[in-house]
Amino acid sequence: MQKHLGHMVRIVAIVNVLLMSVFWVSTTGAASGPARIVVLGDSLTAGYMLSEKDAFPAQLERKLKAAGVAVEIVNAGVSGDTTAAGLARLDWAVPDGTDAVILELGANDALRGLDPGKARRNLATIISRLKSRNIEVLIAGMIAPGNLGEGYANTFNAIYPDLAKEHDLLLYPFFLQGVAMRHNLNLGDGIHPNAKGVAVIVDAILPKVEELIARVEARRKQAPRG
Repeated sequence: MQKHLGHMVRIVAIVNVLLMSVFWVSTTGAASGPARIVVLGDSLTAGYMLSEKDAFPAQLERKLKAAGVAVEIVNAGVSGDTTAAGLARLDWAVPDGTDAVILELGANDALRGLDPGKARRNLATIISRLKSRNIEVLIAGMIAPGNLGEGYANTFNAIYPDLAKEHDLLLYPFFLQGVAMRHNLNLGDGIHPNAKGVAVIVDAILPKVEELIARVEARRKQAPRG
């Protein structure tokens, strides 16, 4: 059942991104248009077991628009994705016309005890390829489960601040800050945020997203015209 659900989620994500690609490519070059942001992530951003309107990208877009910010946010989260899976779908998941990416991957690598070195390399490759396309990046960190041991946790947890420093990225240290381990903000599995939990995440990460949009606007002003 979970495998079938994951397959269906992936199909929906592909369709959503392809539809956004058609729209974004048609409007590429409109430097005064809304900031176009892709959320590249796993189930935490895909909105596992939530309605589309309650998922992180939708709630974030509503919050920004309510504050008068011109923005378009596409949900490119796929439940179950590791950093390797995110890298494999990068080219179609982040279409031409994208201004910025919120990168939220790595939780499934840690849950499965995968090699932190490979996770670091996958994320570094994603970041390098996005930056080569002049796409701004906000990286959202994750913390490894304590049962994997101190050595693993220290190595894994260092990935995000290290990459942020190395590539001059905006960093949100822990995507689930204020939500992890809080029963009332998570689904019954105790792992995935419910709609209220997502709202808490949106409120907490909002200042970093505003900084991300400011970088987009600064880059647009520097872009050559004609």
